[in-house]
Formats: sequence, structure tokens, C-alpha cells
Amino acid sequence: MVVFNRNPIHSVMYLIVCFFSITGHYVLLNAQFIGVINIIVYTGAIMVLMLFVIMLLNLNKTNELQKSNLLKITAVIAGGLLGVVIVGLLKDATPVMNANVQAPEQGYIKAIGQKLFNDYLLPFEVASVLLLSAMVGVVLISKKQKNQEVDEQFNG
Repeated sequence: MVVFNRNPIHSVMYLIVCFFSITGHYVLLNAQFIGVINIIVYTGAIMVLMLFVIMLLNLNKTNELQKSNLLKITAVIAGGLLGVVIVGLLKDATPVMNANVQAPEQGYIKAIGQKLFNDYLLPFEVASVLLLSAMVGVVLISKKQKNQEVDEQFNG
């Protein structure tokens, strides 16, 4: 439904439902931490941000460019080739039956936290500073564009 829906708002809503179903799979695979992070990061932050961007852009059919038939045919051929590659990869795959999964001695969240804050503390902090600087940059760019639009309205 995400791909075939023509309304972008509905596509984002279906993608949020898809992320919740992926979280369900994570929980069934005994990876609760990854499931919770999936809900918080992808569903809670990124998808809501995409929803707001789509609403701000005010996409409708009058602004949509018409696609040529050559572009549509190329897209169908590329999708078909991707399907052939996926079938070729899955043809030789063997399913794993009765996998004995051993529970770790300590909880998953504790092990991830120890690895993250002991071995990977510097990359974690660098990534947080990078994300913070990106957010500040976006705010500054949007304020500059907003001021230019206001100037054009008063001067034009």
C-alpha cells in the first residue's frame, strides 16, 4: 500500500504501520531493544518528520510532473530485473530449522549499553554532535529562506 497509494499522506501512514509490523517481528525474534528503538527512531521521529514535510510541501496533482512512457517502461524493466535478482538469490537459500538460540548471560540492553559506552563512546558522541550541527544548519537555512520570502512579499 505504501508504493501503490497515490496520496502521499496515506503512503506515510501505511509505512508507519509497516514499521510497527517490523517491530513485531523483532519482538518475536527476542530482540526487544531493537524493536523499541525501531518504534522510537523510525516510527516516532523519522516518519512523523516525513509526514510534516509532506504536509508543508502541499503536494497535489497540479504540481506533479507527467512522466513519459519511456520512463515508465524503464521503471518496469528495472523492477523486473530486481525481482529476477531476488529470486536468484533466494533459489539457493536453505532454511534453518530448529535453531538452538542460547540466551546470553546478561540482558541484551545491558550488553549493548556496555559495548556502546565503553568501546564506541567516541563515535557515539561524534555522531550526536554531527546530528546536532545538522539540526542547527537546517534551522538557519529555513530562517534565511523565510526572511527572503517575507522580504519578497513586502517589496514585490
